[in-house]
Amino acid sequence: MTDATTAIEKPASQMLAIWQQFRTHKGALFGLIVLGTLIVAVVLGPFFWVPEKLSVAKAIMLKNQGPSWRFPLGTDQLGRDMLARMLDAGKVSLAVGFVAMMIAIFVGTTIGILAGYFKRLDGPLMRLTDMFLALPLIPLLLVMVMLFRDRIARIVGPEMGAFLLIVFAIGVTSWMQAARIVRGEVLALKEREYVLAARSIGAIPRRIILRHILPNVVSPVMVAATLGVAEAIITESVLSFLGLGFPPDFPTWGRLLYDGLSYMQIYPERVIWPGVAISLTVLSVNYIGDGLRDALDPRIRGR
Repeated sequence: MTDATTAIEKPASQMLAIWQQFRTHKGALFGLIVLGTLIVAVVLGPFFWVPEKLSVAKAIMLKNQGPSWRFPLGTDQLGRDMLARMLDAGKVSLAVGFVAMMIAIFVGTTIGILAGYFKRLDGPLMRLTDMFLALPLIPLLLVMVMLFRDRIARIVGPEMGAFLLIVFAIGVTSWMQAARIVRGEVLALKEREYVLAARSIGAIPRRIILRHILPNVVSPVMVAATLGVAEAIITESVLSFLGLGFPPDFPTWGRLLYDGLSYMQIYPERVIWPGVAISLTVLSVNYIGDGLRDALDPRIRGR
């Protein structure tokens, strides 16, 4: 005689359901593997690949070398190991991308929530967003860097000053898309039953926003954040390529492109390696964003 009661299967967690949908996206898995490999390489690589210290005379003799066992990616015009510089440059480029993205997402999410929830703030904040969208990004960044680079460098040093200025400049000029996405979500969420119920029992707006609205806009914010990383890396590369980014002794992938531009026809690998690194990073981040968009959409997850 079999037992009439049947065991109720425990429902899968939301994170597990998101991962199961995410891993069905082959491009997203490829992007996750590539981006993870790049992050591990730039973080742990300098501990395993330590370039030999050369005198100035010997370094000049080894300048512009091609790939070899001693120098897997060759050397630059000053005899420096390109592999070591690629690892150091990747650390800076990825740091710029992630920090600038966090600034942009924080500003965009704050403005989007305020504009969507408070009707009296919607008009002024959205007009501010439209004004920033109308500004030409690259010329604005060039002006900001030229005006404030020397002033900040005198306070915190040239390297840290350049980093703070560039990530702040990119962050405060890249929040507009996130603000529009969040505003649209908040306009729909604030009419939901649980928000109206919280408002009817006297909950203050700050509590409603933090407890009921903000957790429900995390999904579109995460997608915007992944795409923001790629945009920040490309923007920093453009600034460095134009010679207005980091100083020459503080490499980024964009700076390596700028340094190798004069030698591109003779030593094309000098621009190939940083170009491939930037392309792989941006491509992988875009694929991850596409995968997250599908995984975080409950309608697609439930197919």
